[in-house]
Amino acid sequence: MERYQASSVEGMTVDWGLAEKVANQIANRAPFNDVSYLKGLNESFSGFTSTAEKLVETSTGLKSFSGEARAKVVDRSGWIRANFSSLKRLLKPVMAEDSEMKKASISSRVAALEIGAVLGWMSTRVLGQYDLLVLDNEDLKDQDLVYYVGPNICAIERRYAFDPDGFRLWLAIHELTHRAQFTGVSWMREHYLSLVKNLLQEVQIVTDESEEKNNSQIKLLKDPGSSRLTEFKMSNFFTAMDQKDSVKEIAALMTLLEGHGDVIMSRAGKGHVKNQKRFEKVVSQRRKSASGATKIFQKIIGIEAKLAQYEQGEEFIYAIEELEGMDFLNMVWEHPDNLPKLEEIKDPNLWIARIKRLSNE
Repeated sequence: MERYQASSVEGMTVDWGLAEKVANQIANRAPFNDVSYLKGLNESFSGFTSTAEKLVETSTGLKSFSGEARAKVVDRSGWIRANFSSLKRLLKPVMAEDSEMKKASISSRVAALEIGAVLGWMSTRVLGQYDLLVLDNEDLKDQDLVYYVGPNICAIERRYAFDPDGFRLWLAIHELTHRAQFTGVSWMREHYLSLVKNLLQEVQIVTDESEEKNNSQIKLLKDPGSSRLTEFKMSNFFTAMDQKDSVKEIAALMTLLEGHGDVIMSRAGKGHVKNQKRFEKVVSQRRKSASGATKIFQKIIGIEAKLAQYEQGEEFIYAIEELEGMDFLNMVWEHPDNLPKLEEIKDPNLWIARIKRLSNE
């Protein structure tokens, strides 16, 4: 039987250098990683980001309090680096000191392998991402950015013969919707970070004492396409105890935000994005088309749950608008107490009834 040692969040250790190395090794195996295509993409996405920001504001009524959005086109390594930076900022308050890390080298390596494998695989799939501003007291130039992963965007454009201008504007609308959610709703950023903080206080970092297990994971990463992929378990890193309230709150919030992002992506693009329906169909199929080892990996790292968030969130938003109208739906942005719970997303009538009660109090 495998033996695991559970340590508190305050004892968390990660070998970040190893994690980034693993992530880049996996990312570099994917095709279409030539950087020559990056020329001109920053200028292209800078314009589309500005246009998308205006379309999102018109469609949602949400205007960022943080000024104009900034776009940055990156390759897969750049996306990995940016996400490691964000992750380290987010986890800094609960990270162990270097001296403590040396005492837990095995757990540090296992955590690094798991995080590196996840981000490496995701870097080959993600098209765009809004990087939430995490800390105010650090250098802000690399925060509050809208990232576009150049090789993945160019690859999908070529594969499906997409019109680049239309597709890039369409992508930008989705990411600018997320930025509007976090920087156009005055309390959203702090509320989200408080939920993450609560989660970190409720979970256990599960590490493996066995060097043999550690070595088997290293071998596994060298052959990510093998059937042994089922042995990799991201759940060995963060294990939520008994589905704590913060886990449910974060899941409900992200379901709302992802669904809202897709709704606005479609709504704000009408009349501005040619071939939008085709983009929607292809990207939806792409989200669901994983098979074999990729499908297993999605299950392990929880991507399947995220895919469900898009659909559940959209269904919730459309249901509220149909039953009560857009103005009623927009009450969700007025106060954290107005955010839907998971059970209310599944049954919108519950949310409607609760918001009406709150309005009458």
